[in-house]
Amino acid sequence: MGCCLIVGILAASPRLIFLGMWLFTNYLAQASIAFVWGFIGFLFAPCTTMAYAIAQNSFGGLAGWGTVVFAAGIVLDIFIYYGGRRSRSHHAHD
Repeated sequence: MGCCLIVGILAASPRLIFLGMWLFTNYLAQASIAFVWGFIGFLFAPCTTMAYAIAQNSFGGLAGWGTVVFAAGIVLDIFIYYGGRRSRSHHAHD
């Protein structure tokens, strides 16, 4: 039971951070992320979308360290998706 709670919190955390960035800053708008793409990113790939915004704003785009930050966002989204999927399939067999 505790494991499900931890996985749920970890899965929701990027979306909460993303929502805070969208509501309280103009960080996403400065990265030229349109509302539609931001919403799709919020639903399916929040870490990747935030990493793209960081790469655009702090590293000048997807070159050099910006690419590393963007790749880390992709990896984090894959881990979050895989971890939630693995947790659900593990509990389905119990």
